[in-house]
Amino acid sequence: MSEAVIQESKNPHLQGNNAPVYEEVTITDMEVIGEIPSDISGNFLRVGPNPYYVPDPDRYHIFDGDGMIHGVHISGGTATYRNRFIDSAGLREERREGHWIYPGLNMFGDYLAKGEMPGSKNTGNTAMVFHNNQLFAMMEGGTPYRVSLPDLETEGEHDFHGTLTHNFTAHPKVDVQSGEMMTFGYGITPPFLTYSVVGTDDRASHTTEISIPKPIMMHDCAITEHYTIFPDLPLVFDLEKMMAGGGLVDWNPDNGCRIGIVPRMGDDTSIRWFDIEESFLFHVANSWEEGDEIVFQACRSNRGGIVTAEGSDVREQLGQLHEWRFNLSTGEVASKALDGDYYCDFPRIHDDLVGRKNRYTYAARFRLETMPTFDGEMKYDNETGEIQVHQFGDGCESGEAVFAPRQNATAEDDGYVICFVYDRNSGTSECQILDAQRFEDEPVARIKIPQRVPHGFHASWVADQ
Repeated sequence: MSEAVIQESKNPHLQGNNAPVYEEVTITDMEVIGEIPSDISGNFLRVGPNPYYVPDPDRYHIFDGDGMIHGVHISGGTATYRNRFIDSAGLREERREGHWIYPGLNMFGDYLAKGEMPGSKNTGNTAMVFHNNQLFAMMEGGTPYRVSLPDLETEGEHDFHGTLTHNFTAHPKVDVQSGEMMTFGYGITPPFLTYSVVGTDDRASHTTEISIPKPIMMHDCAITEHYTIFPDLPLVFDLEKMMAGGGLVDWNPDNGCRIGIVPRMGDDTSIRWFDIEESFLFHVANSWEEGDEIVFQACRSNRGGIVTAEGSDVREQLGQLHEWRFNLSTGEVASKALDGDYYCDFPRIHDDLVGRKNRYTYAARFRLETMPTFDGEMKYDNETGEIQVHQFGDGCESGEAVFAPRQNATAEDDGYVICFVYDRNSGTSECQILDAQRFEDEPVARIKIPQRVPHGFHASWVADQ
């Protein structure tokens, strides 16, 4: 499928700044408005879908695209931009053949209806994690890719020395204090959920199956100092509906809504389930322990879906910051909205506080449209309930922002919030750096990227080691 055909498609996930780029570049000479901070040194990274071949633009799903990482290495007050494809075996095969081989999600039903199981491509297009001094790029249904820094070259799939026995989530959680990484995999056939702990020796030291009644899409999890937390929510895989021409997943409230809390080295016999109101959450902000309670914060929506059809109104699927408290002694559940004014997603905190109590949460704020985009970033204060908003201006669209602590930082928010911003008016992209303690002020630096940076999924900050 040619680039011209892709651009002509009416699919919103191939138009505008969702359209793919094909050239891999390294750029050092970039215009900067303001001054790049000299007290941070590391890599701002964002990964997302960037299809090299598209079998059917009208049926393209945003989850289908090949992974591409866009990175800005910051050091000594200067910056270098790179973008690189995740060099998957599937992409290499398609490039050799000169056309697509692996069908997208919206085409799976065609194969299943014929009694065929289509092949799948491990794209690594969803998120990244840094663990044991290694950067990994991930998708839901495959093994993570190890990626080098700062050059972003794909070093290959990594199965933790043969100890990984299941699909790897896009959202593992790293406990910086213990050095452990908690991960899981879900599937459309039993076991529907498998949980693992990867230790500092780069091996899965603990793997166990967790019983859930149906195959669901479980995108994220949470950890505390002693527990791992799993949401069992109604976004259910429905193969019969898919074979009849429907989508891969269906919203089925009859599945129930519950949160499972398991000791870090626990199993199916020690997990406790807590019922919550009908909800869905794609992304967790954080969780921690307070006495007998587990505090769990996430972006909650009234229902879930991965709708991509033209003209779809997905506002009912947009999240707002929310908190649950699960009392391990009494079994009681308390639920409250942290803010009712803004819709948001991609919540992030200071990475060193994952699983411990944090004061500040950052999230991307939605501009409410039929196909929503992000027009700003939010900073939520758990102590005061105050929300600050940094708005990028008319026609500007952001995405997930990450916190980069200042060297020798003295406070939780002593550092910078970094994200990519796309200007629809000019068709250009920037890497913007905000002072986290002066969140609503003008950026301290706007690094103008000579190449357009398409919208992606998740971002990371990896400090130079």
